[in-house]
Amino acid sequence: MLLLAVSMIASLSIGSAGLSFLDVWGILLGQLTGMPEGAEWTAGEIAVVTQVRLSRVLLDILVGACLALAGAGFQGVLRNPLADPYTLGVASGSSVGAAAIILFGLQLALGLWTIPLVAFGTGIVTLLGVIWLSRSRGVMQIETLILSGVIIQSFLGAFVSLMVSMSEGVVNQILFWIMGSLAMKSWEHVYMLVPFVCVAMPVLLAYSQALNLFSLGERHAANLGVRVERTKLVVMIMSTLLTAAAVSVSGVIGFVGLVVPHLIRLIVGPDYRLIIPISAIGGGIFMLWADTLARNVLSPKELPLGVVTALIGAPFFAYLLHRKMKLEGGVGG
Repeated sequence: MLLLAVSMIASLSIGSAGLSFLDVWGILLGQLTGMPEGAEWTAGEIAVVTQVRLSRVLLDILVGACLALAGAGFQGVLRNPLADPYTLGVASGSSVGAAAIILFGLQLALGLWTIPLVAFGTGIVTLLGVIWLSRSRGVMQIETLILSGVIIQSFLGAFVSLMVSMSEGVVNQILFWIMGSLAMKSWEHVYMLVPFVCVAMPVLLAYSQALNLFSLGERHAANLGVRVERTKLVVMIMSTLLTAAAVSVSGVIGFVGLVVPHLIRLIVGPDYRLIIPISAIGGGIFMLWADTLARNVLSPKELPLGVVTALIGAPFFAYLLHRKMKLEGGVGG
C-alpha cells in the first residue's frame, strides 16, 4: 500500500504540462479544501491535474487491479501459473466488438459508452461460447476449457485481422485500440470500473480457500467439500467480467495478469487469501508505472500502453522463468 501511494504521488507529479511538484499538489490541496484557486494557476492547469491526471491515475489502478485479479483467478482455477486473463479468448471477443464499431463508424451511437459496452458484451458472449464448447455431461474439463479458449481466440483474432485489412481511414484507430491505451479517458470510465472491482474482489476472496484446495487436484478438493464445478464457474465468470471490463476501457493490455500474480506468488507463497488482494495492489502499481512511461518517454507523443507493458513484462517474466528453472535444476542436482 505504501508503494502504491508513492507510485500515485510520482505519477500525478510527472507530465508534459510543465507543472512542478508544488504546483500539482497545491492545485489538489486547493480543490480538496475549497481554498481559492489563486492567480498563479489557470483554469487549464487545474483541469490538467484534476480532470486528466487524477482520473487517469485512478483508472490505471483500476485497470491494473482488474487484470491482475483476473489473472490470479484464472491461474487458480486452471491450476496453471502461466494462465492469464486472455487465456479463454475474452480479449479477442472484446476486440471483435470494438473493431466492428470503429470500422462501421458507430462510435457515437451510444455516446462515450459505445465501444466499452459493445466490447464488454462481445467479451461475455465469448466466455459463454467457450464454456459451452468445454462442457461434457455437465462437467468442464480443464484441458478442454483451455483448448476451447485457444480455438476461440484464434478464430476471433482472424476476424480482427480481417477488419483491420478492410479498414482504410480508421485503421489507426483500430490498431491503437488493439495495442491498448488510456488516452482520452475520463472520470466516467473510472466510475464504470469501480463496481466490477467492488463486486468481483470479495467474491474471489470468498473462494480463495477453495482455490487453495484446487492445487491438490479436483478430486481431492471435492473430497474435502469443495463444490468443484460451481467454484470453476463462479471464479471464471468473475475473472472474465474483470477482464472484459478492463479491456472495454483500455483496449488489449497484455502481461499484467500474467506477471503480477506470478510475482506475488513468488513473494507471499501459494495462499490465495494473500495472492488475490495483493495482486490487486500489485496490478495497480505495475499499470501506474507503465502508463507513466507511456505518457512521458516520447512526450508529447504517447506510446501505446500495451506495447510498454509487453516491453516490461516479457523480459521480466522470462527472467522469472529462467530463475525458477535454475533453482529447480539446482534442487534436482
